[in-house]
Amino acid sequence: MENDNNFISYLGSKKIDAGKFKGAEPELYQKLEGVFAQTHPDSFTAQKLFLINPIRRKYLLEDQEEIVPSKPKMKFKPKLK
Repeated sequence: MENDNNFISYLGSKKIDAGKFKGAEPELYQKLEGVFAQTHPDSFTAQKLFLINPIRRKYLLEDQEEIVPSKPKMKFKPKLK
């Protein structure tokens, strides 16, 4: 059960909705979860990178919106002599 939570958090870190993915493609989900249990997450990413990207496009996690702080715009102030 702990590994399942790790895999779900891993999918979340890759912006993949685990619920949608598991519901739509349970065989692929189980296969990837089994490989994930046997490898380090970085190694898993390196091995399955070409699978992760299409899965992310299909099952994009929309709940997490990243808020990027806007940088203040620099205004040019001329020096008058």
